[in-house]
Amino acid sequence: MTRRTAFALGAVLFLLLGLTAVYVLSQVTPYQKEIKHGPSPEVGADPYLAAESFLKERNISVQRADNVHVLSTLPSQGHTLLLLASRENMTPRQTENVLAWTAKGGHVLVVAESLWDEEEGKSDDLLLDKLGIHQLLTEDLDKDTDAKAEGDEDSEQSEESDEPSDESAAETPVPGEEHSDADLDRYPSLTKLYLENEEAPAYVNFDTDYHLFDAKNQAQAWANSADSTHMLQLNYGDGLVTVLTDTWIWQNDGIADYDNAWLLWYLTQDSKVTLLYRADRDDLLTLLWRNFPEALAALALLIVLVLWANGRRQGPLLAPANLARRQLQEHLRASADFLRRTSGPQSLLQGLQRDIQRQARRRHPGFERLDIATQWQILGRLSRLPSSAISQAMRPLPTQRMSATEFTRQVAHLQTLRNAL
Repeated sequence: MTRRTAFALGAVLFLLLGLTAVYVLSQVTPYQKEIKHGPSPEVGADPYLAAESFLKERNISVQRADNVHVLSTLPSQGHTLLLLASRENMTPRQTENVLAWTAKGGHVLVVAESLWDEEEGKSDDLLLDKLGIHQLLTEDLDKDTDAKAEGDEDSEQSEESDEPSDESAAETPVPGEEHSDADLDRYPSLTKLYLENEEAPAYVNFDTDYHLFDAKNQAQAWANSADSTHMLQLNYGDGLVTVLTDTWIWQNDGIADYDNAWLLWYLTQDSKVTLLYRADRDDLLTLLWRNFPEALAALALLIVLVLWANGRRQGPLLAPANLARRQLQEHLRASADFLRRTSGPQSLLQGLQRDIQRQARRRHPGFERLDIATQWQILGRLSRLPSSAISQAMRPLPTQRMSATEFTRQVAHLQTLRNAL
Protein backbone atom coordinates (compact mmCIF):
# COMPACT_ATOMS: atom_id res chain seq x y z
CA MET A 1 0.00 0.00 0.00
CA THR A 2 1.40 3.34 -1.02
CA ARG A 3 1.47 6.42 1.16
CA ARG A 4 -1.19 8.12 -0.96
CA THR A 5 -3.56 5.17 -0.62
CA ALA A 6 -3.09 5.04 3.16
CA PHE A 7 -3.76 8.77 3.47
CA ALA A 8 -6.94 8.42 1.42
CA LEU A 9 -8.22 5.57 3.57
CA GLY A 10 -7.45 7.52 6.76
CA ALA A 11 -9.32 10.55 5.46
CA VAL A 12 -12.36 8.48 4.55
CA LEU A 13 -12.34 6.81 7.95
CA PHE A 14 -12.06 10.18 9.74
CA LEU A 15 -14.94 11.52 7.65
CA LEU A 16 -17.13 8.54 8.54
CA LEU A 17 -16.39 8.97 12.22
CA GLY A 18 -17.25 12.65 12.05
CA LEU A 19 -20.53 12.01 10.27
CA THR A 20 -21.43 9.34 12.84
CA ALA A 21 -20.69 11.73 15.70
CA VAL A 22 -22.80 14.47 14.11
CA TYR A 23 -25.71 12.05 13.68
CA VAL A 24 -25.51 10.78 17.27
CA LEU A 25 -25.35 14.32 18.67
CA SER A 26 -28.36 15.30 16.62
CA GLN A 27 -30.38 12.46 18.09
CA VAL A 28 -29.40 13.16 21.75
CA THR A 29 -31.74 15.50 23.64
CA PRO A 30 -30.44 16.97 26.91
CA TYR A 31 -32.84 17.10 29.86
CA GLN A 32 -32.83 17.84 33.57
CA LYS A 33 -34.14 15.46 36.23
CA GLU A 34 -34.59 16.25 39.90
CA ILE A 35 -33.88 13.36 42.25
CA LYS A 36 -35.29 13.72 45.74
CA HIS A 37 -33.33 11.93 48.41
CA GLY A 38 -35.80 12.73 51.16
CA PRO A 39 -35.12 14.72 54.32
CA SER A 40 -31.68 14.87 55.80
CA PRO A 41 -30.87 12.86 58.95
CA GLU A 42 -31.09 16.06 60.99
CA VAL A 43 -34.67 16.68 59.82
CA GLY A 44 -35.70 13.07 60.48
CA ALA A 45 -34.29 13.19 64.00
CA ASP A 46 -35.84 16.59 64.88
CA PRO A 47 -39.53 17.10 63.95
CA TYR A 48 -39.38 20.77 64.99
CA LEU A 49 -36.18 21.72 63.16
CA ALA A 50 -38.11 23.85 60.65
CA ALA A 51 -39.91 25.68 63.45
CA GLU A 52 -36.61 26.39 65.18
CA SER A 53 -35.07 27.70 61.96
CA PHE A 54 -38.14 29.84 61.29
CA LEU A 55 -37.90 31.55 64.68
CA LYS A 56 -34.17 32.17 64.29
CA GLU A 57 -34.81 33.81 60.91
CA ARG A 58 -37.18 36.19 62.74
CA ASN A 59 -34.32 37.15 65.12
CA ILE A 60 -35.89 35.27 68.03
CA SER A 61 -33.44 33.67 70.44
CA VAL A 62 -34.08 29.91 70.56
CA GLN A 63 -32.49 27.29 72.79
CA ARG A 64 -33.21 23.63 73.40
CA ALA A 65 -33.77 21.73 76.63
CA ASP A 66 -34.47 18.09 77.35
CA ASN A 67 -35.62 18.28 80.98
CA VAL A 68 -37.86 20.47 83.13
CA HIS A 69 -34.92 21.00 85.47
CA VAL A 70 -33.93 23.82 83.12
CA LEU A 71 -36.57 25.95 84.89
CA SER A 72 -34.28 26.30 87.90
CA THR A 73 -31.87 28.41 85.83
CA LEU A 74 -34.31 29.89 83.30
CA PRO A 75 -35.62 33.39 84.09
CA SER A 76 -39.38 33.85 83.78
CA GLN A 77 -39.61 37.44 82.54
CA GLY A 78 -39.33 37.68 78.76
CA HIS A 79 -39.18 33.93 78.18
CA THR A 80 -41.53 31.51 76.42
CA LEU A 81 -41.37 27.80 77.23
CA LEU A 82 -42.72 25.49 74.50
CA LEU A 83 -43.59 22.10 76.02
CA LEU A 84 -43.63 20.16 72.76
CA ALA A 85 -42.80 16.73 74.19
CA SER A 86 -45.01 14.23 75.95
CA ARG A 87 -45.76 14.99 79.60
CA GLU A 88 -47.27 11.63 80.57
CA ASN A 89 -44.39 10.87 82.95
CA MET A 90 -44.23 14.27 84.60
CA THR A 91 -44.54 14.10 88.37
CA PRO A 92 -46.80 16.41 90.42
CA ARG A 93 -43.71 18.19 91.72
CA GLN A 94 -42.51 18.92 88.19
CA THR A 95 -45.98 20.20 87.31
CA GLU A 96 -45.87 22.57 90.29
CA ASN A 97 -42.46 23.82 89.18
CA VAL A 98 -43.79 24.66 85.71
CA LEU A 99 -46.74 26.59 87.14
CA ALA A 100 -44.53 28.37 89.68
CA TRP A 101 -42.19 29.45 86.87
CA THR A 102 -45.19 30.74 84.90
CA ALA A 103 -46.61 32.66 87.85
CA LYS A 104 -43.40 34.68 88.05
CA GLY A 105 -44.02 36.17 84.60
CA GLY A 106 -43.19 33.42 82.13
CA HIS A 107 -45.19 32.25 79.15
CA VAL A 108 -45.70 28.48 78.86
CA LEU A 109 -47.28 26.80 75.84
CA VAL A 110 -48.59 23.29 76.42
CA VAL A 111 -50.50 20.68 74.45
CA ALA A 112 -53.56 18.89 75.81
CA GLU A 113 -52.59 15.22 75.95
CA SER A 114 -55.48 13.42 77.64
CA LEU A 115 -59.26 13.40 77.38
CA TRP A 116 -61.36 14.48 80.34
CA ASP A 117 -63.09 11.62 82.15
CA GLU A 118 -66.49 12.72 83.44
CA GLU A 119 -66.92 9.70 85.71
CA GLU A 120 -63.56 10.04 87.45
CA GLY A 121 -63.61 13.86 87.34
CA LYS A 122 -60.03 14.09 86.08
CA SER A 123 -57.70 13.29 83.20
CA ASP A 124 -54.16 11.99 82.97
CA ASP A 125 -52.88 15.51 82.30
CA LEU A 126 -51.92 16.94 85.71
CA LEU A 127 -51.08 20.37 84.35
CA LEU A 128 -54.42 20.98 82.62
CA ASP A 129 -56.37 19.55 85.57
CA LYS A 130 -54.86 22.24 87.80
CA LEU A 131 -55.74 24.92 85.24
CA GLY A 132 -59.32 23.68 84.84
CA ILE A 133 -58.93 22.99 81.09
CA HIS A 134 -60.73 19.90 79.77
CA GLN A 135 -60.08 18.28 76.42
CA LEU A 136 -63.15 16.64 74.88
CA LEU A 137 -64.04 14.93 71.64
CA THR A 138 -65.92 17.10 69.16
CA GLU A 139 -68.33 14.28 68.38
CA ASP A 140 -69.36 14.25 72.05
CA LEU A 141 -70.19 17.94 71.75
CA ASP A 142 -72.40 17.19 68.75
CA LYS A 143 -74.33 14.60 70.74
CA ASP A 144 -74.88 17.02 73.63
CA THR A 145 -75.99 19.74 71.19
CA ASP A 146 -78.48 17.42 69.50
CA ALA A 147 -79.94 16.34 72.81
CA LYS A 148 -80.30 19.95 73.94
CA ALA A 149 -81.89 20.94 70.62
CA GLU A 150 -84.46 18.15 70.92
CA GLY A 151 -85.36 19.38 74.40
CA ASP A 152 -85.75 22.97 73.15
CA GLU A 153 -87.99 21.83 70.29
CA ASP A 154 -90.23 19.95 72.69
CA SER A 155 -90.56 23.02 74.92
CA GLU A 156 -91.33 25.27 71.93
CA GLN A 157 -93.98 22.88 70.67
CA SER A 158 -95.66 22.87 74.08
CA GLU A 159 -95.65 26.70 74.15
CA GLU A 160 -97.09 26.91 70.62
CA SER A 161 -99.95 24.61 71.60
CA ASP A 162 -100.95 27.05 74.36
CA GLU A 163 -100.65 30.27 72.28
CA PRO A 164 -102.34 31.14 68.98
CA SER A 165 -100.05 31.01 65.97
CA ASP A 166 -99.43 34.09 63.81
CA GLU A 167 -97.89 33.02 60.52
CA SER A 168 -97.76 36.53 59.15
CA ALA A 169 -95.76 37.74 62.12
CA ALA A 170 -93.34 34.84 61.82
CA GLU A 171 -92.67 35.56 58.16
CA THR A 172 -92.12 39.30 58.66
CA PRO A 173 -88.37 40.06 58.40
CA VAL A 174 -86.71 42.03 61.15
CA PRO A 175 -85.80 45.54 60.00
CA GLY A 176 -82.11 46.13 59.58
CA GLU A 177 -81.22 42.41 59.67
CA GLU A 178 -79.52 41.21 56.51
CA HIS A 179 -77.78 37.94 55.73
CA SER A 180 -75.21 37.39 53.02
CA ASP A 181 -72.93 34.60 51.88
CA ALA A 182 -70.00 36.47 53.44
CA ASP A 183 -71.42 35.81 56.91
CA LEU A 184 -71.28 32.07 56.37
CA ASP A 185 -68.18 30.10 57.41
CA ARG A 186 -66.51 29.10 54.17
CA TYR A 187 -63.74 27.16 55.98
CA PRO A 188 -65.42 25.28 58.83
CA SER A 189 -62.51 22.87 59.30
CA LEU A 190 -59.96 25.66 59.86
CA THR A 191 -59.39 27.44 63.14
CA LYS A 192 -59.75 31.22 62.90
CA LEU A 193 -57.87 33.66 65.11
CA TYR A 194 -59.28 37.20 65.07
CA LEU A 195 -57.05 40.14 65.99
CA GLU A 196 -57.84 43.77 66.57
CA ASN A 197 -57.43 46.10 63.63
CA GLU A 198 -57.36 43.15 61.25
CA GLU A 199 -60.07 42.62 58.65
CA ALA A 200 -59.42 38.92 58.00
CA PRO A 201 -58.59 36.25 60.57
CA ALA A 202 -55.57 33.97 60.61
CA TYR A 203 -56.28 30.40 59.52
CA VAL A 204 -54.68 27.39 61.22
CA ASN A 205 -55.46 23.75 60.46
CA PHE A 206 -55.80 22.23 63.93
CA ASP A 207 -57.24 18.74 64.32
CA THR A 208 -61.00 19.29 64.53
CA ASP A 209 -61.61 16.03 66.39
CA TYR A 210 -60.73 17.66 69.73
CA HIS A 211 -62.18 20.55 71.72
CA LEU A 212 -60.87 22.59 74.66
CA PHE A 213 -63.33 23.51 77.39
CA ASP A 214 -62.60 26.22 79.98
CA ALA A 215 -64.29 24.80 83.07
CA LYS A 216 -63.36 27.75 85.29
CA ASN A 217 -64.22 30.40 82.66
CA GLN A 218 -60.86 32.15 83.01
CA ALA A 219 -59.63 32.22 79.41
CA GLN A 220 -58.73 35.67 78.07
CA ALA A 221 -58.39 34.67 74.39
CA TRP A 222 -59.29 31.71 72.24
CA ALA A 223 -59.42 30.43 68.66
CA ASN A 224 -62.24 28.28 67.26
CA SER A 225 -63.15 26.29 64.22
CA ALA A 226 -66.78 25.80 63.22
CA ASP A 227 -67.55 23.27 65.98
CA SER A 228 -64.73 23.31 68.53
CA THR A 229 -62.11 25.38 70.32
CA HIS A 230 -58.44 24.63 69.69
CA MET A 231 -56.53 27.36 71.52
CA LEU A 232 -57.05 28.98 74.90
CA GLN A 233 -55.01 31.67 76.64
CA LEU A 234 -55.35 32.48 80.32
CA ASN A 235 -53.43 34.50 82.86
CA TYR A 236 -51.68 32.62 85.64
CA GLY A 237 -50.16 34.87 88.26
CA ASP A 238 -47.95 37.34 86.42
CA GLY A 239 -47.52 34.94 83.49
CA LEU A 240 -49.49 33.51 80.61
CA VAL A 241 -50.53 29.97 79.71
CA THR A 242 -51.43 28.96 76.14
CA VAL A 243 -53.13 25.60 75.63
CA LEU A 244 -53.40 23.93 72.21
CA THR A 245 -55.07 20.75 71.08
CA ASP A 246 -52.03 19.67 69.03
CA THR A 247 -48.64 20.90 67.84
CA TRP A 248 -48.23 18.88 64.66
CA ILE A 249 -49.00 22.15 62.85
CA TRP A 250 -45.44 23.23 63.74
CA GLN A 251 -43.69 20.07 62.70
CA ASN A 252 -41.50 19.99 59.59
CA ASP A 253 -44.24 18.81 57.23
CA GLY A 254 -47.00 21.11 58.51
CA ILE A 255 -45.50 24.44 59.51
CA ALA A 256 -45.69 25.84 55.97
CA ASP A 257 -49.46 25.24 55.68
CA TYR A 258 -51.92 28.14 56.06
CA ASP A 259 -50.89 30.54 58.85
CA ASN A 260 -49.27 27.91 61.06
CA ALA A 261 -45.83 29.52 61.02
CA TRP A 262 -47.34 32.97 61.65
CA LEU A 263 -49.15 31.64 64.75
CA LEU A 264 -45.84 30.35 66.15
CA TRP A 265 -44.27 33.77 65.61
CA TYR A 266 -47.28 35.55 67.09
CA LEU A 267 -47.18 33.48 70.30
CA THR A 268 -43.42 33.85 70.80
CA GLN A 269 -42.73 37.38 69.59
CA ASP A 270 -40.76 39.76 71.81
CA SER A 271 -39.45 36.92 73.98
CA LYS A 272 -36.73 34.31 74.19
CA VAL A 273 -37.88 30.79 73.36
CA THR A 274 -36.92 27.50 75.01
CA LEU A 275 -37.97 24.35 73.15
CA LEU A 276 -38.50 21.53 75.64
CA TYR A 277 -38.32 18.38 73.56
CA ARG A 278 -38.59 16.04 76.52
CA ALA A 279 -40.48 16.60 79.74
CA ASP A 280 -38.45 13.89 81.47
CA ARG A 281 -35.18 12.24 80.58
CA ASP A 282 -34.94 8.52 79.92
CA ASP A 283 -33.30 6.54 82.65
CA LEU A 284 -30.14 4.52 82.12
CA LEU A 285 -31.95 1.22 81.63
CA THR A 286 -34.19 2.68 78.89
CA LEU A 287 -31.21 4.14 77.06
CA LEU A 288 -29.30 0.86 77.28
CA TRP A 289 -32.26 -1.14 76.00
CA ARG A 290 -32.78 1.32 73.12
CA ASN A 291 -29.14 1.27 72.01
CA PHE A 292 -27.76 -2.10 73.21
CA PRO A 293 -30.61 -4.65 73.33
CA GLU A 294 -28.34 -7.56 72.37
CA ALA A 295 -25.85 -6.78 75.13
CA LEU A 296 -28.62 -6.58 77.73
CA ALA A 297 -30.09 -9.88 76.55
CA ALA A 298 -26.67 -11.55 76.82
CA LEU A 299 -26.17 -10.09 80.29
CA ALA A 300 -29.57 -11.37 81.43
CA LEU A 301 -28.77 -14.84 80.09
CA LEU A 302 -25.41 -14.80 81.88
CA ILE A 303 -27.08 -13.87 85.18
CA VAL A 304 -29.58 -16.71 84.78
CA LEU A 305 -26.77 -19.21 84.12
CA VAL A 306 -24.77 -18.00 87.14
CA LEU A 307 -27.82 -18.29 89.41
CA TRP A 308 -28.56 -21.75 88.04
CA ALA A 309 -24.98 -22.91 88.56
CA ASN A 310 -24.83 -21.59 92.12
CA GLY A 311 -28.39 -22.39 93.11
CA ARG A 312 -29.25 -24.40 96.23
CA ARG A 313 -29.53 -28.15 95.62
CA GLN A 314 -31.68 -30.76 97.38
CA GLY A 315 -28.80 -32.01 99.50
CA PRO A 316 -25.14 -31.33 100.28
CA LEU A 317 -22.48 -32.19 97.77
CA LEU A 318 -20.51 -35.37 98.52
CA ALA A 319 -16.78 -35.14 98.05
CA PRO A 320 -15.41 -37.88 95.78
CA ALA A 321 -13.78 -40.72 97.70
CA ASN A 322 -10.07 -41.20 97.47
CA LEU A 323 -9.16 -43.97 95.03
CA ALA A 324 -6.41 -45.21 97.36
CA ARG A 325 -8.99 -46.13 100.07
CA ARG A 326 -11.09 -48.37 97.81
CA GLN A 327 -9.69 -51.73 99.01
CA LEU A 328 -11.25 -55.18 98.85
CA GLN A 329 -11.72 -55.23 102.63
CA GLU A 330 -13.84 -52.07 102.50
CA HIS A 331 -16.02 -53.55 99.75
CA LEU A 332 -16.55 -56.70 101.78
CA ARG A 333 -17.33 -54.72 104.91
CA ALA A 334 -19.77 -52.54 103.02
CA SER A 335 -21.47 -55.58 101.45
CA ALA A 336 -21.80 -57.28 104.84
CA ASP A 337 -23.21 -54.11 106.40
CA PHE A 338 -25.73 -53.84 103.55
CA LEU A 339 -26.83 -57.47 104.01
CA ARG A 340 -27.13 -57.01 107.77
CA ARG A 341 -29.33 -53.96 107.38
CA THR A 342 -31.52 -55.47 104.64
CA SER A 343 -31.72 -59.22 105.53
CA GLY A 344 -30.80 -59.20 109.22
CA PRO A 345 -27.86 -60.75 111.11
CA GLN A 346 -29.37 -64.28 110.79
CA SER A 347 -28.60 -64.31 107.05
CA LEU A 348 -24.91 -63.68 107.72
CA LEU A 349 -24.73 -66.41 110.34
CA GLN A 350 -26.53 -68.87 108.09
CA GLY A 351 -23.98 -68.11 105.37
CA LEU A 352 -21.15 -69.08 107.72
CA GLN A 353 -22.93 -72.27 108.76
CA ARG A 354 -23.43 -73.30 105.13
CA ASP A 355 -19.76 -72.62 104.44
CA ILE A 356 -18.79 -74.95 107.37
CA GLN A 357 -21.11 -77.68 106.09
CA ARG A 358 -19.62 -77.34 102.61
CA GLN A 359 -16.10 -77.82 103.93
CA ALA A 360 -17.24 -80.79 106.04
CA ARG A 361 -18.80 -82.45 102.98
CA ARG A 362 -15.55 -82.04 101.13
CA ARG A 363 -13.54 -83.73 103.92
CA HIS A 364 -16.18 -86.33 104.84
CA PRO A 365 -18.26 -87.61 101.93
CA GLY A 366 -21.91 -88.29 102.83
CA PHE A 367 -21.86 -85.70 105.62
CA GLU A 368 -25.16 -84.18 104.55
CA ARG A 369 -27.04 -87.46 104.97
CA LEU A 370 -26.13 -87.87 108.65
CA ASP A 371 -28.26 -86.68 111.54
CA ILE A 372 -27.33 -83.57 113.46
CA ALA A 373 -25.74 -85.33 116.44
CA THR A 374 -23.52 -87.43 114.18
CA GLN A 375 -22.62 -84.34 112.13
CA TRP A 376 -21.55 -82.51 115.26
CA GLN A 377 -19.39 -85.51 116.33
CA ILE A 378 -17.69 -85.58 112.92
CA LEU A 379 -17.13 -81.81 113.08
CA GLY A 380 -15.57 -82.21 116.52
CA ARG A 381 -13.26 -84.96 115.25
CA LEU A 382 -12.27 -82.97 112.15
CA SER A 383 -11.72 -79.70 113.98
CA ARG A 384 -10.52 -81.20 117.27
CA LEU A 385 -12.84 -78.81 119.15
CA PRO A 386 -14.96 -79.77 122.15
CA SER A 387 -18.60 -80.63 121.59
CA SER A 388 -19.70 -77.52 123.52
CA ALA A 389 -18.00 -75.29 120.99
CA ILE A 390 -19.56 -77.26 118.14
CA SER A 391 -23.06 -76.93 119.61
CA GLN A 392 -22.68 -73.17 120.20
CA ALA A 393 -21.56 -72.64 116.61
CA MET A 394 -24.03 -74.91 114.77
CA ARG A 395 -27.16 -74.56 116.90
CA PRO A 396 -30.29 -73.20 115.14
CA LEU A 397 -30.49 -69.41 115.06
CA PRO A 398 -33.22 -67.62 117.07
CA THR A 399 -35.98 -65.81 115.18
CA GLN A 400 -35.99 -62.76 117.49
CA ARG A 401 -33.61 -59.84 117.04
CA MET A 402 -30.09 -60.56 118.24
CA SER A 403 -28.04 -58.10 120.21
CA ALA A 404 -24.70 -56.90 118.93
CA THR A 405 -22.84 -58.80 121.66
CA GLU A 406 -24.57 -62.09 120.95
CA PHE A 407 -24.04 -61.64 117.20
CA THR A 408 -20.33 -60.99 117.70
CA ARG A 409 -19.98 -64.07 119.95
CA GLN A 410 -21.76 -66.32 117.46
CA VAL A 411 -19.60 -65.07 114.60
CA ALA A 412 -16.47 -65.78 116.64
CA HIS A 413 -17.60 -69.44 117.27
CA LEU A 414 -18.35 -70.01 113.59
CA GLN A 415 -15.05 -68.50 112.45
CA THR A 416 -13.15 -70.64 114.92
CA LEU A 417 -14.88 -73.77 113.65
CA ARG A 418 -14.37 -72.82 109.99
CA ASN A 419 -10.72 -72.01 110.56
CA ALA A 420 -10.22 -75.38 112.30
CA LEU A 421 -11.58 -77.25 109.30
